[in-house]
Amino acid sequence: MPVPVPETRTETAAGPSPKEPGPDKDRKDTLLRRYGIFLAAAVFLALYLMPNPAGLEPEGQKALAVFCGALTLWVAGTIPIYLTSMIAIIALALTGTVGEKTAFGTLGFNVIWLMVAAFVLTSAMVKSDLARRFALWMVTRFGGTPTRTLAILVLINFVIVFFIPSTTARASLMVPICIILLEIYRAVPGKSNFGKLMMLLGVQADALATSGVMTGTAANMIAVQFIYDQAGGEIGYMDWLLAGMPMAMMSMCLTFLVGLRLFRFSDEIDFSHGMSKLEEQHRSLGPISLAEKKAMAIFALTVTLWATADYQEIWFDGFSISIYVTAVIAAVLCLMPRVGLLEWKEANIKWDLMIFAAGAYAAGNALESTGGAEWMIGGLVRGLGIETMSTAAVYVVVIFLSMFSHMVFTSKTVRTTILIPSIIALAQTLGLNPVTLALAASFTLTYTITLPPHSKVNTLYFATGYFSVLEQLKYGIVTCLIGGTVISVSVFTWFKLLGYDL
Repeated sequence: MPVPVPETRTETAAGPSPKEPGPDKDRKDTLLRRYGIFLAAAVFLALYLMPNPAGLEPEGQKALAVFCGALTLWVAGTIPIYLTSMIAIIALALTGTVGEKTAFGTLGFNVIWLMVAAFVLTSAMVKSDLARRFALWMVTRFGGTPTRTLAILVLINFVIVFFIPSTTARASLMVPICIILLEIYRAVPGKSNFGKLMMLLGVQADALATSGVMTGTAANMIAVQFIYDQAGGEIGYMDWLLAGMPMAMMSMCLTFLVGLRLFRFSDEIDFSHGMSKLEEQHRSLGPISLAEKKAMAIFALTVTLWATADYQEIWFDGFSISIYVTAVIAAVLCLMPRVGLLEWKEANIKWDLMIFAAGAYAAGNALESTGGAEWMIGGLVRGLGIETMSTAAVYVVVIFLSMFSHMVFTSKTVRTTILIPSIIALAQTLGLNPVTLALAASFTLTYTITLPPHSKVNTLYFATGYFSVLEQLKYGIVTCLIGGTVISVSVFTWFKLLGYDL
């Protein structure tokens, strides 16, 4: 299990205790949150009862009303996001926007099964202690200098993203290790530049590594499903990896170098003493356990099947195992008596996220299938003058708008549901390749890195007190600018080499 966070770090001058009011809690306690239900109802009724606009079918108007009402509640956070999704599903059925089978059928989508399997795999990884053993081994084996240690921690994030398909789970693993490291080095929260950079790099690495692996977060998988259903593009595990991982690694390298300039820490800490303590932590794990061996075998099989998914049809005369079936096979192996290492009650499946994703996906699909998204994007195109822009300008504008949209929408899944169908409709309206444009935008969805409330990962790292809101905002904006630039350049270079037309 991950090492407990020391209690001495729960109250600091630089950041609030997780149990005390802080900037994130103050932000939530706003008029929007307090009156979100009334505002959502007003938005819904205004759109539902307004005269039918030209070019928009009645079902499209209903879908727009339900979607915007749900969006208002998701953003306001007045009630839990899964309840909002349940209300949206009910509204879609009661208003006759789509049939009940369509509205309630989203929980049966393969992307939901993939998410369930991902949570089972995460629980198995945490219970087995395999990821923690690997992280400590990497630091003690290769982290000989301060800069090298930071680089190793970043590398660990990029490695474990293949095995732990949950941003929060990876942060829960890495934060205690970072805190132990900084405790040993006597880095003072709020004052130590080394501590600031280590924690902020953890935030950046978690997000950027996630952008490079399709199964790194549910948002990626939902984006792929939208691209398949609405644009006819089948993005496999290796397709995403080949397109996204080089961009993620390049962006991370540039972000790392900028971080070293922003937070200089020369002669700040004693590494020789700290490394011996970490070696002691590593030795305390003892020999590799049977549970760890089982976890290694299951994850090796899973990654092998995922990595070869695009080639199996050639090898086995049309037969292949999809990424969804592979994930469920891995989950079954983890739960299988004697073979696996988990019981069902130990699988930390977040059903609230499942329901939220189902409702968000139902609302997004309804908006697209009824023509509401196309009508809305048409208005956006006319309003911004996008139809007059060159192809290159459209790609750059869409990528940067998608990148910084997390400043408004704090949920990756909500952003995916809002942006990807709209971007697909925009591409179709302008005669561009919807798969390429939507895929490029999808790589920005994990960049929720500028403020503590923007993700659970941010909150976990911020609660340690090593960096301030302003420091995260400054470094986060720089990272987003770097990432947006790298993705924009890659669209016209690397994407073309991979066969994606504009």
